[in-house]
Amino acid sequence: MTVREDDVRHSNGHQGIYGVVDKPDYALVIPRQGDRLHLVQQYRYPAGGRFWEFPQGSWPGGRSPTDPGELARTELREETGLRAGRMTGLGRLHVAYGYASQGCHVFLAEDLEAGEPEREATESDMRQRWVDPDEWWALIRAGEITDAASIAAFALLHRPAPAPGT
Repeated sequence: MTVREDDVRHSNGHQGIYGVVDKPDYALVIPRQGDRLHLVQQYRYPAGGRFWEFPQGSWPGGRSPTDPGELARTELREETGLRAGRMTGLGRLHVAYGYASQGCHVFLAEDLEAGEPEREATESDMRQRWVDPDEWWALIRAGEITDAASIAAFALLHRPAPAPGT
């Protein structure tokens, strides 16, 4: 991660400074089996608490994903032990485009096979669980899912199909 300040000229002609956080993209995976979704929970230091979210992560060493699908499969396996028979790209989200360049590649994982997680040392306290749609909404109402990328990914999953001919 790098932080920089750029001298900019706004559309109205005024000069200013814009602070930018440059960070590589990451992958987020929505594991789905029937109508149930698989979540992980871990302590998030900057937010000072434990929260439920979809499995997600970036390549070690801060390198950018050349194949976001490979990264998604790796994160799914490491965090949950699940292996996907089918992985579908749902789109790319901007994480915090008001101050960061980082993006998030969202994937739907289906035809899942269980296995043992291969967690990193920083994920040793990670928990996981399956939720149905009612439990998903209950966790949001309770403030236990607050991760903007997970909520936006859920919206991508449930977006309406385009109208015919568009």
